[in-house]
Amino acid sequence: MSAGSGTQPEGTTSPPTATPPPRRQGRLHALRVRLRAFRMKVRSRPSWNLAWRIAIGVLGTVVLIVGVIAIPYPGPGWLIVFAGLGILATEFEWAGRVLRFARRYYDRWTSWVRRQNKVVQLLLGLATCAIVLATLWLLDALWIVAKFVGLGHWTWLHSPIMA
Repeated sequence: MSAGSGTQPEGTTSPPTATPPPRRQGRLHALRVRLRAFRMKVRSRPSWNLAWRIAIGVLGTVVLIVGVIAIPYPGPGWLIVFAGLGILATEFEWAGRVLRFARRYYDRWTSWVRRQNKVVQLLLGLATCAIVLATLWLLDALWIVAKFVGLGHWTWLHSPIMA
C-alpha cells in the first residue's frame, strides 16, 4: 500500500471525532438557514413582524407564568421559567438580560445550598414542602382530594379564601 493512497491498514479504525456525521450536520445547518430566511422574510413586512413579536410575547409569557407557578412544586419549575425567558429572548433584548441575571443567581443559590450543612438543606426542603402545602390548601386542592377519598367531613381542609 502506498503512503498517499488514503486507505487504512486492515483492522484499524479512524479515531472518534467530536463533530456529528456530515449528513446530520448538513441537515441542522439547512434547518438553521431556512429558519433565518423565514425570520428575515417576516422582519421585512412590518405587520407580519408585529404579529410575530406579539405571538412570541404571548407564548413566552404564558410559559414563564406556568414556570413561576411551578417553582415550589416538585418538577422542572425553574427549567420552565428559563424556557419562557428563552422564548422571549428570541425577540426581546430585555428578556435576554433577565435570563442571564436569573441564571446567574440560580446558579449562585444552588451552589450555596450544596455547600450548606445537611440540617440547613433539610430545613430548606421542609420550607419548600410548607409552601407547597399552603398553596394547595389556599387553592382548595386539599379539600377536593379529601372529598374524593371520603374525608369531606374534615372541614379544616377547606380553604378560607375559596369558601
